[in-house]
Amino acid sequence: MSNNQHSTPSPAPGPSSVPSAADPEPEPEPGPGDGPGAGDGPGPEAAASSPWYRRAFADLSPLRDHPDYRRVWAGQAVSSIGQQMTAVAVSVQVYDLTGSAFATGLVGIFSLVPLVAFGLYGGAIADTVDRRRLGLLGSAGLAVVSAALAAQALAGLGLVAVLYAAVAVQAGFFAISSPARSAMIPRLVPSHQLPAANALNTVSMNLGLTVGPMLGGVLIGAYGSQAAYLVDTVAFTGTLYAMWRLPAMRPLGERKGRASVLDGLRFLREQPNLRTSFLADLAAMVFGMPRALFPAIAVTFYGGDAGTVGLLVSAPAVGALIGALFSGWVGRVHRQGVAVLAAVAAWGLAIAAFGALHNLWLGLLLLAVAGCADTVSMIFRNTMMQVAAPDEMRGRLQGIFIVVVAGGPRLGDFESGTVAALTNPATSVITGGLACVAAVLLLAARRPAFLTYDARHPTP
Repeated sequence: MSNNQHSTPSPAPGPSSVPSAADPEPEPEPGPGDGPGAGDGPGPEAAASSPWYRRAFADLSPLRDHPDYRRVWAGQAVSSIGQQMTAVAVSVQVYDLTGSAFATGLVGIFSLVPLVAFGLYGGAIADTVDRRRLGLLGSAGLAVVSAALAAQALAGLGLVAVLYAAVAVQAGFFAISSPARSAMIPRLVPSHQLPAANALNTVSMNLGLTVGPMLGGVLIGAYGSQAAYLVDTVAFTGTLYAMWRLPAMRPLGERKGRASVLDGLRFLREQPNLRTSFLADLAAMVFGMPRALFPAIAVTFYGGDAGTVGLLVSAPAVGALIGALFSGWVGRVHRQGVAVLAAVAAWGLAIAAFGALHNLWLGLLLLAVAGCADTVSMIFRNTMMQVAAPDEMRGRLQGIFIVVVAGGPRLGDFESGTVAALTNPATSVITGGLACVAAVLLLAARRPAFLTYDARHPTP
């Protein structure tokens, strides 16, 4: 269900308190997310007293109150748009060079393998080193890869192997640094602002998913793939600057030498609430993700073409963006376990209805509703993981999250494609959505304590 996809008691330091890169790095102090009632800015009571029309929109207080978070968010929003431009440019280049849809599809495989392989180890590394440095390394590596892609396009190399290698290295840098960047968030904002911060993070992500491909297509059409690569390279300066301004971000808690990936998996297995949140997301992605059927659905449901496929692909992202923009209410929800299961069930019902009703505009609306439900689920799952898990485990949990996000939709492609081959696309979509709802009911029955999870008293 994730798109794809995703952070101690003193205020987050502002610009004047951040040491320069040449200064010795201090030991990390507890941040707003790791202590009771600390942090800058008004608490939830003040937010609840604001006018209803302000409460309906995304809560901007994390951006307003915490300069470090504001810089990180802005840098990630810009770089997300750039990365989606690069993704479009690579696909266009591969297809132009080969004329093969299969060769273009291999781009996804070359990115998936490093995401899965390095995601787990990136999380383990993030639990043992300064996360700021790891974020800097990853962002610098991604910028270098984008610059290399621009160079090969300008030189006209025309080597598909180079594009595949660049995509693999790019995915590796992302997988290594992403857990560190995500694990920083609870150190940058207080715990009561984490739902709002996670909602804002989904805004930046979905801005990339919606605006990035559009801008990439315009630039590629006007100036070639090299233009998209160059813009992406420049876009990373925002993230690099934000990471540079951060203080040291060493993991808190007792250090026991090298962090083990297996320790992270054991921790997740022993924490029923966090485990249930992961399983709920997997159920949505495996059973309720009909992405692979969109080309067939465009033809069999609507008599459409490639343009119809584009509408179907973009509708969930548009819904997710709308859900994030109108997320001002999430900070007032304490029963976050109930919210996760309700959102996943809404996703499944919307997908099942999409399979049953063959009207294009109604179908796009239902896909947008599913995307909005995905945003709600993601906000609360990320918040639970950040608050209920100890700081020294957050990197590894984020690494596992990357693997789930990367691998779940691929399993969903296989499931929906197999059922469609045995029956038809409509049956595959309907049964997948209903199976998602059934999985939610099973999780609620097997883990009733998840329904009583209270954000004011988080337990993993």
